[in-house]
Amino acid sequence: MALMLTSCARVGASGIVAANISAAASTCPPASPVGLAPPLHLQQRPGSLAPSSSGQPARGRLLQTGRGALRTTLAGVSVSVAAGSSLRSRDLYGSISSGNCMDPNGGAGGGCSSGGAIGWCPPGVVTQGGPRRRRVASPAPSRSSTANGQVGPPPARKPHKGGGGGKEGDKVAAGHGSAAPAAVTMAPSSAAPLTEAVGTAAGGEGVHLEELDEEAGQQLAPYMDAVVKVYCMHTEPNYSLPWQRKRQYSSSSSGFVVRYSGRNWLLTNAHSVDYHTQVKVKRRGDDRKFLARVISVGVDCDIAALEVDDPEFWGAAPAANQDAGPAAATAGPGNGASSAGGTEGSAVGGEARGPPPVLELGPLPRLQDGVAVVGYPIGGDTISVTAGVVSRIEVTDYSHGSTDLLAIQIDAAINGGNSGGPVFNRACQCVGIAFQALVGSDVENVGYVIPTPVVAHFLEDYLRSGTFSGFPALGLQWQRMESDALRRAYGMSPGQKGVLVRSVNPTSTAGQLLQPDDVLLSFDGTPISNDGTVPFRTGERIAFSYLITSKFVGDTARLDVLRGGHKKELTVTLSKPTALVPPHLSNRDPPYLIVGGLVFTTASEPYLQSEYGSDYGSDAPVKLLDRLYHGFPKTADEEVVVLSQVLACDATLGYEEVYNVQLLRFNGEPVSNLAQVARSVRQALQKEQAAEAAGGAGGFLRFDLDYNEVVVVEARDVLKMTPEVMRAHSIPCDMSPDLRAALAASEENVGVGVSVSSASGLLAVGDGGRA
Repeated sequence: MALMLTSCARVGASGIVAANISAAASTCPPASPVGLAPPLHLQQRPGSLAPSSSGQPARGRLLQTGRGALRTTLAGVSVSVAAGSSLRSRDLYGSISSGNCMDPNGGAGGGCSSGGAIGWCPPGVVTQGGPRRRRVASPAPSRSSTANGQVGPPPARKPHKGGGGGKEGDKVAAGHGSAAPAAVTMAPSSAAPLTEAVGTAAGGEGVHLEELDEEAGQQLAPYMDAVVKVYCMHTEPNYSLPWQRKRQYSSSSSGFVVRYSGRNWLLTNAHSVDYHTQVKVKRRGDDRKFLARVISVGVDCDIAALEVDDPEFWGAAPAANQDAGPAAATAGPGNGASSAGGTEGSAVGGEARGPPPVLELGPLPRLQDGVAVVGYPIGGDTISVTAGVVSRIEVTDYSHGSTDLLAIQIDAAINGGNSGGPVFNRACQCVGIAFQALVGSDVENVGYVIPTPVVAHFLEDYLRSGTFSGFPALGLQWQRMESDALRRAYGMSPGQKGVLVRSVNPTSTAGQLLQPDDVLLSFDGTPISNDGTVPFRTGERIAFSYLITSKFVGDTARLDVLRGGHKKELTVTLSKPTALVPPHLSNRDPPYLIVGGLVFTTASEPYLQSEYGSDYGSDAPVKLLDRLYHGFPKTADEEVVVLSQVLACDATLGYEEVYNVQLLRFNGEPVSNLAQVARSVRQALQKEQAAEAAGGAGGFLRFDLDYNEVVVVEARDVLKMTPEVMRAHSIPCDMSPDLRAALAASEENVGVGVSVSSASGLLAVGDGGRA
């Protein structure tokens, strides 16, 4: 079975998003506190994901929340479900194996067997044999806590001291005695590390693992109040019918409050608030939901920053909202004035809980370091903690943004709803954000965490530009040079190493300096190996794209290249090049153009997934896939314009079976983007209106498509049939709002006013610069 990378947000009423639920969870007592100890036995069969830039196919499948097939592993049984409005698409379910499962269309499924893909199962945790208690053998040799990943016996219990900050401040200042309604920064105590519960008690007698886990759980308990539950209502566009939106659905995920650069931030995953219409957050132990605003979305890194305007969320008393507004606002991400509105079920009696604690970003962990994932996953409504260790740190494909960034692989369970939750190290510091899991029949407990360097990059980018500008890239496709003959053919000396530049994106600033057949030797003085890796920490190697994404858009970098056997030094300003077929639309609506019954749009990965399902990488037309994997735009505004479908009408008689074919030329003019097509069609219709007014003959609109296919319609039929098609299919306008704005701006520059009647779809043109 192919591996899948799936984002782990939990979908509510209209769909279910589930991720990897470890079978080992069925052996833990549900009432016992879960500690931060790594498991005693680590068995994994992770699937490797090869970098796409090296030319190797990636194992795994990219899934978008609410659109693709999503999978869950329940006690060793792989489950395939569909989320959002695709819940009833049978082609997304996969084959039916065994087990007593229900078909969402009302039928009963077959029996469930371990490892098989089944149609649909209700969410929950499957346990076999009930909870079991594991006892640690006594006596056990103690292990040093100074070695990398090695841990020793837990420290003795110490009473928590008062205060909300400082080295000893691991207790939350909340309740009646809180003075100022400001969030409390939780500074972890170095004297109380979270250690693995292995060994003997002080008296040498054996202890139960649950008792030692309780010790670790008490150390983490004050920091759990910084974790919030995020509720979101999503309304995604219908990419196949781009003038419509799908049925809205709800999801729940996790978030947390963290402090960075002197400000407090409320963070979650980008896919948790993707195409949101309403976002609410709820603190732990509170029955109120507070309205939140999304202030920044980083689709590439799958991080979003929220802001809550209600000061009660930050600990202000309801009766003192107006007086304490500025003080409470300093605790919010925006640090600005806040309003008191936007809660569900306001507090009664003027009591306030106190400010939430604020986490600190910790360093990048090392292999075998113990971690704990905290959030609100599927299976219950209260907070949950899963423990594990760091299994791998490398550049990994982020499924939501289709970007290769640094990620941490852990063996702790990351389930649907864990998305956006913090991952703690043993010092109770936040070392990352849970965001996706790799599931399949040949993998077990493979979850991924966004590390703190990526989180800090997102926050720093917002502080610099006030928005998300993305991660820079060189915009090139490269090839490994592990062949001695290949290196000698390019004039490399025996000691030189590097990668071969195959092609360069012209929209990248590096594309103006690099050329195909260049050998990239180093980036900012760091030598690049023949396999495309660079040194990383002690004894590790990582893909050299890590060095590029560590910088910001607009930063400069020094490149050493070998061109024609001669070494050259180039200085390049890093940019974010555009993609010919973008992996996402950054929460924008898809563009469209209606010409008679011809529906034109632009190709993107969400569009291909909407048309061909999660297997669009193999089911989509070959030429569209070639544009996706190997195409580079010649200009920054170049798009792949496709004839999506042909709506039946008198003007399009005989073309009803044409769909999903790229438009190459219109009336003999090469097509570069959809706005150009809309402008050219409007000019042709203007000429047709003028010819009809003068009593002349009508003209034709010729569309040259891929595969040498031609579609020709009469201009007068387009003017006549466009309003009828719009009425028949409930299309509000003959083009999307972004095209109307671009067209109005371009024609206003030449002194021609445009008036578009959304009722009829006709293009009325006049003089005098009217808009």
